[in-house]
Amino acid sequence: MDTSALIALLVFIVPMCFTPGPNNMLCAAHGAQHGFRSTVPLTLGMLTGWSVLGVIVGVAITAIESNQNFFNLLTYAGAAYIAYLGYVIAKSETKPLEETEATDQLGFLTGAMLQFVNGKAWIHFLAIMATWGTLFGQGITAKVALVALNAFAGYPAVLVWAGFGVALRRMFSSQQNAKRLNIALGASLVGVAIWILLPH
Repeated sequence: MDTSALIALLVFIVPMCFTPGPNNMLCAAHGAQHGFRSTVPLTLGMLTGWSVLGVIVGVAITAIESNQNFFNLLTYAGAAYIAYLGYVIAKSETKPLEETEATDQLGFLTGAMLQFVNGKAWIHFLAIMATWGTLFGQGITAKVALVALNAFAGYPAVLVWAGFGVALRRMFSSQQNAKRLNIALGASLVGVAIWILLPH
């Protein structure tokens, strides 16, 4: 194994996973509304969907890279879904964390499905597979190893952002301030959706 390539991969993965994006902003918003423990199923769904997507991209890298129409469709679908989640969070009622009902929470399935319309996730794995796809050798086993390393390095990011959301909620503990926080976090997700649609 090329040690310098492995270090470069980790230098790429960690900032990409910890910077604001759909997963991190949604975890912060959900953590603020429902608490850290109730956000864990959402993060596990993200981890699962993220990893499955990584393997898919690894297997189909050549065909995916050359299909611009697919990327355009993915961009619009992802932006729409993220904006919808932002709207739901912004308009949701505020409650003390201990009174939040399970029916108000986003769970495993939402976290998993979000990855397949998450443009950042697709770009992340395309870059990894195109640049480091042979780091662990050839074939599907090597791709799975690359995705596993990515999951190990990246999963703490969504947990940190969920904790950040809980800390924000405690800072804005009154009912009125909690509502303002929901609106701000929801608006930030809508902002992410708009940013996705802008030319880069």
